Amino acid sequence: MPPIMDGPASGLFRPITLGGNARLEDLNSAGLSPAMTAALPHAPSGACTAWGIPFEVGGVVLLREGSFSVEFAPLKARWLVFMHTSDTRPAAKNASGFIRPMRGEGQLGEHAADYIVCYADGSEERVSIRRRFQVGMFQRRWGENCFEAVAQHKPMPMQGGEEVPHSDWGWSQTRVDPADYAEWMNWLWAWENPRPEEAISGLRFEPGEGTLVLSAVSAGDVSAHPLRWQPRQKACLRLPEGESFQPLLDKNGLLQQVQLDLGQVISATPRLVYDHDSWAGSYNNRMPEVSASEVILEYTAHPDACFHLKGGARVAAGQLKPEGELQPVPPAHQPVRLRVLERGSRRPVAVKLHVHGMWGEYLPPVDRHRILNPAWFEDYSADYLHASWETRQRRHNCTYINGETVLKLPQGEVYIEVSKGFEIRPVRKTVTVGPETEEIVIELEKVLPWRERGWVTADTHVHFLSPVTAMLEGAAEGVNVINLLASQWGELMTNVGDFDGKNTWGSREAGGEGEYLVRVGTENRQHVLGHISLLGYRGPIIAPMTTGGPDESALGDPVEALLTEWARQCHRQDGLVVLPHFPNPRAEHAAGIVSGEIDAVEMTSWENLYAGIDPYSLADWYRYLNCGYLLPAVGGTDKMTAMTAVGTVRTYARLEEGQAFTYDAWKQAVKRGETFASYGPLIEFAVNGAPMGGRISLPRGGGTLDVTWAVASTTVPVSRVELVLNGEIRESVEAPAEGASGHWRVRVERSAWLALLVRGHYADQPEMIAAHSTPVMVAVDGAPLFSEVDAVTILEQIEGALAYLDTVGTRAEDRAYRRMRLELEAAHRKLHNRMHQEGHFHEHTPPADHH
Repeated sequence: MPPIMDGPASGLFRPITLGGNARLEDLNSAGLSPAMTAALPHAPSGACTAWGIPFEVGGVVLLREGSFSVEFAPLKARWLVFMHTSDTRPAAKNASGFIRPMRGEGQLGEHAADYIVCYADGSEERVSIRRRFQVGMFQRRWGENCFEAVAQHKPMPMQGGEEVPHSDWGWSQTRVDPADYAEWMNWLWAWENPRPEEAISGLRFEPGEGTLVLSAVSAGDVSAHPLRWQPRQKACLRLPEGESFQPLLDKNGLLQQVQLDLGQVISATPRLVYDHDSWAGSYNNRMPEVSASEVILEYTAHPDACFHLKGGARVAAGQLKPEGELQPVPPAHQPVRLRVLERGSRRPVAVKLHVHGMWGEYLPPVDRHRILNPAWFEDYSADYLHASWETRQRRHNCTYINGETVLKLPQGEVYIEVSKGFEIRPVRKTVTVGPETEEIVIELEKVLPWRERGWVTADTHVHFLSPVTAMLEGAAEGVNVINLLASQWGELMTNVGDFDGKNTWGSREAGGEGEYLVRVGTENRQHVLGHISLLGYRGPIIAPMTTGGPDESALGDPVEALLTEWARQCHRQDGLVVLPHFPNPRAEHAAGIVSGEIDAVEMTSWENLYAGIDPYSLADWYRYLNCGYLLPAVGGTDKMTAMTAVGTVRTYARLEEGQAFTYDAWKQAVKRGETFASYGPLIEFAVNGAPMGGRISLPRGGGTLDVTWAVASTTVPVSRVELVLNGEIRESVEAPAEGASGHWRVRVERSAWLALLVRGHYADQPEMIAAHSTPVMVAVDGAPLFSEVDAVTILEQIEGALAYLDTVGTRAEDRAYRRMRLELEAAHRKLHNRMHQEGHFHEHTPPADHH
């Protein structure tokens, strides 16, 4: 019979010794229901603490027939708290099989007992105990709670499944354990003494209907109902010099370093320290520092609760002082409506939002997560968490709203950050909240007119969100097109129920405004041969979505489809084919490019805001460009967690003049190649008037090209603009942070490709490649664009895919294996023959068929 250890005990209560008329171990033969008898080993006994109140469970009072009285030394108390429970009793049914009267299993309102408080002056107070009011059953039916009593264990915080191993991930995300289910559950009921000045000298208990077991009573003096806690509050714990804080939970789920008696510590996290002096002038998404000596505690407690600190010190929760070890943080209780409007039209617009208080505490809207989950496949809310890989404690929490929301704010200064993509200037603003503050209005100004010039933005690679959440996040980040990709991960299928092969969420045809769209496609994957994104295709899903076993496909799945075959089928179904997170996995996509089945290559950000476009990706892309394969650049995040914001790197694609924006128009723009990928800077680029993705023909001997460009940024500061010619930097100029424009005259004598590369960085971050255009291809008569060195590496990549198929790849049935091998051989032969036509001879031959 275990005791209840519900944290430290309050010194404001003391147990009353009951003596009782029975012992718990004797109740086996007391005529209890079979279920209650079976639960007896779980009944608490001995010295217990429940809701911070001390109890002593020795002999118990069994109330069923006769009354029981107990006398004790006179004491004065404003409150008596009873720990008791009742047995179950089947509800009677009528001839039709229905319960009449319907009191439920808990026998709502039934008179269970009378408790009589005896005063030293001979007077008495009689209190009626009714079921589901003052007492509940030892095991309750879901939804049949008590109205005036609470379960024996106080509710407690629960770490999420991404923080500690957990058998039930879904429930762990609630981050709270109500602790109101148990094999044996006592109920605590607090009685307020109407004559606290009179000494109490005894108690008498008289049975009513059914069986009741009273385990313990405690007497105390507190200023308010001892089982009613106040709304959430925060405090700042200052650590002694040289001491670090590691939030450790004991076996009962309680924080070891600091606890509350009449309350509960909800969370303890290092204080986040923002530079408030430069808040308005600092950049969007900048992370705070993490204090090594201060911890923000969130808690809920009775007004008379005490904090119990490591080492034994106690601090009254209602008497925190600014100079103390525990300092009060202004409570966030004031409802305030926040509206974000477009300057000029005064129209509400979807945005990304961050708000924190003077102590760095995150202040989310009332309908958003307070604790953001950074883990894979656990991102179900419209949130963004910018966190450090080294430690998730350093974090900048954000959420997405549709232009209007309600927050509970503290009085005093709050710090607001609002952003919406790359063309609207982000806002960081300090607002003073006073007692009369009911509304805060933020205006956003559009400063870069790329959308008005026909450019639309897209993220080519997003996972797991629902289509509606994806549309909100896209609108808030200024991303016109979100490609939400269904896929398979071993035995896990994601977003497959969202795929229908026809609808575009947000389109006018679907009842939307047509400015922000979501289309569900698929990412088809093989862990060695590669991944391929199939966007916007019509008709049935292209399956299988993965092949060849772990870690993409299920264990034992054979290699039964190639990327090239998936791509060809996507084109047959009017789709767009993109190589995601190019170039990895680095294998069979070489065959798809040589076969002409790839429409674009994707530059990917994942969680990193400051890494920029990876030079490794560019180096691989350049070798295909050097061989004349025009592959437009697109940007996609591969968002799979809340640590990635949609559109961190994004595609800009230009519609044809006068063309209305639709998803199909976007697909056409990408295929045409007038695109660039960007982390923030925006680009205009032309060669002899030909736009990105364009082609120019020059006579034999070449000529001089006129290159014009413009770069602008309202987010990532620009540092340098460069011209890339055949994979080498040809021109490079420094540029001011907001961008610049210019032109170069470039002489070429052989066929070439030219692209614009933009570097940039925030002041405290390393320089990165922040934007890159699709090239303009220049064909010089008699000097074709071809690189033998690069072509050989492409052939070797196809040979690697053949070798995998022939040897360690799980073999499909013979017909499928031979079909796939012929596909790869055809691509190899196509490039091999082209090399010979260009006068390049070599020893490469495809691996022999090991069938």
